[in-house]
Amino acid sequence: MNIKHIIKVARPTHWMKNIFVILPVFFGGAILNTTQAIAAALTFMSFSLAASAIYCLNDIIDVDADRAHDVKRHRPIASGAITIPQAYGMMAISLLASIALMLLLPEGQTNTIIVIISYFLLNVAYCLRLKEYAIIDVCIVASGFVLRILAGGYATGVQLSKWIVLMTFLLTLFLAFAKRRDDVLKMNETGRAPRKNTSRYNLTFINQAITITGTVILVCYIMYTVSPEIIAQFGTDKLYLTSILVILALLRYLQIAFVDEKSGDPVKVVLSDSATQMILLAWILSFLVIIYL
Repeated sequence: MNIKHIIKVARPTHWMKNIFVILPVFFGGAILNTTQAIAAALTFMSFSLAASAIYCLNDIIDVDADRAHDVKRHRPIASGAITIPQAYGMMAISLLASIALMLLLPEGQTNTIIVIISYFLLNVAYCLRLKEYAIIDVCIVASGFVLRILAGGYATGVQLSKWIVLMTFLLTLFLAFAKRRDDVLKMNETGRAPRKNTSRYNLTFINQAITITGTVILVCYIMYTVSPEIIAQFGTDKLYLTSILVILALLRYLQIAFVDEKSGDPVKVVLSDSATQMILLAWILSFLVIIYL
C-alpha cells in the first residue's frame, strides 16, 4: 500500500463538493471574519475526511462488481493494491481524524459532530442498501449536501436562511438527476444497467425531473435575492442581478447534459468546462462585490 493508492481511494478531487460547508459564512457576509473563516475551513476538512471514509466503504462493498468492470477493476481495492482490512483501517482513521478536527472548533462543536456523524451513518445506509432504490438514492445525495451546510452553519455560528437550505437541496437534486441521466444513456446504449436502480429511470422521467428542479431552483434563487429579510441583512437590493449568472449556469449545465451528454460527474464538469468555470467565478466575484464592498 503506497501513498498513490491511498490518495486514489480517498478521492481528494471529490472534496470540492464540501465547498458547501462554506456557504453559510459566505452568504452570511462573514467570510472576512478570521474566527469564522477558520471554523469553516476546519469543517471543510472534517467533512472531506468523513467523505473519504465513505469512499473507502463504498469501494469495499462494491469490490466484486468493480473487479468485473473494465475500468473500475483498476481501483486500488479491486486490484488488490489495498486489502480490505487495510481499507477498513483507512476508513476508521479518516472518520476519527474528521471528528478530531471538529474538537478544535471554538463553538458549536457538539452540533457539528452530530451532523457529521449523521452524514456518515446516512451514507453507510446508502452504500449498504438505499442506493438500490430509485428517487430515494438522489434524495439521500441531496440530503448529504444539506447536512454539509448545516455543519457549516453550526461551526461558524451563522444562522441559516431557509432559502439556502432549500436551494442546496434542489441544486444537488438537479445535479444528481443529471448524473442518473448519463446512467440511463449508458443502459440504453449497452443494454446493461450501471446501477441496480437504473432500470427504474428512463429519459422521459429524468428529463422532466431535471426541468422541474432546474425551474424551481431559479424561482427560489430570485425569491431569495428579492426577499425583504435578505435585503435587510445585506443592506442592498442589487442581489437580483446575480440571477442572470445563475440562469447562464443552469443553461450551460443543461447543454452539457442534453446536447453533449456528458453530465455524468458534476465535479469533472466543473473542473473541465471553462464556460462553467467562468460563470461560477463571475457569480462569486459579483456576490463578493455586492455584499462586501
